[in-house]
Amino acid sequence: MKQLTLLVLTFFCMQFSSAQINEFGLYLGGSNFIGDVGATDYIAPSQLAIGAIYKWNRSTRHSYRISLTFSELEGIDKNSDDPSRQIRGLEFSNQIIELAAGIEFTFFDFNLHQGGFVSTPYIFTGVTATQHDNFYYNNLGEIQSEDSNSIAIGIPIVLGYKATISPSFVLALEVGARYIFSDELDGSVPDNSELESLSFGNLNNNDWYTFTGITLTYTFGKNPCYCGY
Repeated sequence: MKQLTLLVLTFFCMQFSSAQINEFGLYLGGSNFIGDVGATDYIAPSQLAIGAIYKWNRSTRHSYRISLTFSELEGIDKNSDDPSRQIRGLEFSNQIIELAAGIEFTFFDFNLHQGGFVSTPYIFTGVTATQHDNFYYNNLGEIQSEDSNSIAIGIPIVLGYKATISPSFVLALEVGARYIFSDELDGSVPDNSELESLSFGNLNNNDWYTFTGITLTYTFGKNPCYCGY
């Protein structure tokens, strides 16, 4: 009976030591769009991106993560290196709200209770849902609102580096591209099927956008249970 009790206590200690750390904080950075309108630079933040982020550190090597980010995607043909886009001269601005959820994996152990300075590179992936306005360009190249919005599903591919800056705060720098299963964010493909004739650009490639920024999170939760027998 004593051995069974010790086994059960050890099991719960292992669970608490790896599952009871939470992080909550803010995201601040910039966004840039990659699609059929504007420049095609992969990392060139031009518009403010701000949001909130929560992590549940399931172990020292991975976390479950959810975030909500607000930004504005902008595309300006004159800023492109493509001469044909410069001549075309289209531009747009589209406000977005992104909800992202997934798993963050660290390259090294990230134990918030070992004391001292702790840091590691990490990657994050999962799924995103991005709400955006619908619009299109008329034959004169002018933007026409469709008076509606859509939610586009995507996949985030994020690379970052995080470190403790105090016993309670973690600072991270990350760059993350979003591949979107939609080609409507820049108005090159109208949402209304009756306007399909006004579509343009590479219809075989969907839209992308990138967030580049920092997160500052506050850590809280139970300390690990160290069981000595």
